[in-house]
Amino acid sequence: MNKTVVIDIVGLSASVIGEHTPFLKKYIQQKNLTTIEPLLPAVTTAVQSAYLTGKYPVDNGIVGNGWYDRVDSEVKFWKQSNKLVIGDKIWDKAKKEDPSFTSSMMFWWYNMYSTADYSVTPRPNYLADGRKMPDCYTHPAELRDILQDKLGQFPLFQFWGPGANIKSSRWIADASMHTDDLHDPTLTLIYLPHLDYCLQKFGPDESKIATELKEVDSLVEELVLFYQKKNANIILLSEYGIAPVNNPIHLNRLLRQHNLLAIRVERGLELLDPGASKAFVVADHQIAHVYINDPSVTEQVKALLKTVPGIELVLDREEQAAYHINHERAGDLVLMAAEDSWFTYYFWLDDAKAPDYARVVDIHKKPGYDPVEMFMTSKARAGYKLLRKKAGLRYVMDVIPLDATLIKGSHGRVGVADKYKPVLITNNKPMQGSVSPVDVFNIIWQHLTQ
Repeated sequence: MNKTVVIDIVGLSASVIGEHTPFLKKYIQQKNLTTIEPLLPAVTTAVQSAYLTGKYPVDNGIVGNGWYDRVDSEVKFWKQSNKLVIGDKIWDKAKKEDPSFTSSMMFWWYNMYSTADYSVTPRPNYLADGRKMPDCYTHPAELRDILQDKLGQFPLFQFWGPGANIKSSRWIADASMHTDDLHDPTLTLIYLPHLDYCLQKFGPDESKIATELKEVDSLVEELVLFYQKKNANIILLSEYGIAPVNNPIHLNRLLRQHNLLAIRVERGLELLDPGASKAFVVADHQIAHVYINDPSVTEQVKALLKTVPGIELVLDREEQAAYHINHERAGDLVLMAAEDSWFTYYFWLDDAKAPDYARVVDIHKKPGYDPVEMFMTSKARAGYKLLRKKAGLRYVMDVIPLDATLIKGSHGRVGVADKYKPVLITNNKPMQGSVSPVDVFNIIWQHLTQ
């Protein structure tokens, strides 16, 4: 099979390719660019799973970055096991046809316990005293030490949160190239998250993200030149584009006001109790899953949500089938925001009673996605907390604001303008119109086999 690399430039769309991305602009002129029709939901784990299985969420089971586990009665976000993704992956198919085929999965999601030959993913150490230490998980296990001995500790706090910057994408790129030098995998999948941060914070406003565009452009150039020397087929793509938004919608607060949400109070702070709620929402960018524990309120909830400005679609199980998302993990209702809106997980009515995790970076405890984690209330406060850490004292990095209006860019919808659609850049002949997200599987396969 042909050596192939797929470089996932998160958030890349035609709206941000221009004067600040000189390499990409020139490269596209020499190659072929088409757009990918957004998946519902157009979010990281669902899109990557569609690309790698050639199946929609109804078949591969990945309905979002997180969902409600109806057995555990818990909301689970950003899980890691590849066993959650139903069906064979592209490397499974390739291995059956060519036993010498190998694959490297560099930070694509559902990275752990897959059948890929080499893989690396973020995996902090949670220490007994409450500290979170940067680290990564690899397969094989010794690859972790090889990479961190050469490149330094994986920069977890630059991968997500208010400190997110090019350092994490730089580390991933360097780790990918070093792994390639060591093992020469047939297929390499590389994840570059850098644009995701600035685009959600500021939207596709080139005047505010020029530096970040130049940084990722330079990094992509380095990767392309490296893999060209290896005679690899190169695919550049993205999972979604990010469009401007200005209207956060607090759906759980609405359900609470209609006595549908169950709230527990602990130490004077409020916690959402999903298992005891009649209905509640798991928010994920511009998509939301509504889980209904009490079937008698279903029509009430559906009618209520249809009155909310900023909600474009309210899909019941039957209606979800048209969007290929009617899997048992999906909500009883699936919502899609209007183009200028997005959904928060917020459920408290008084900021003084917000749960302690609301003011920290905690992607696992929050019952929904929280892009406000990229902002901080005060650098001075963060500096003080870090001093406490270095002094060996207990500390909580409670520096995340509770102001959802800070967010200026989002994704997740279908029906977006062409300039905000994800892109696909290949050597192949120009394609007519957009391709579907499940077609990406076949396009990668063609690069491997033709």
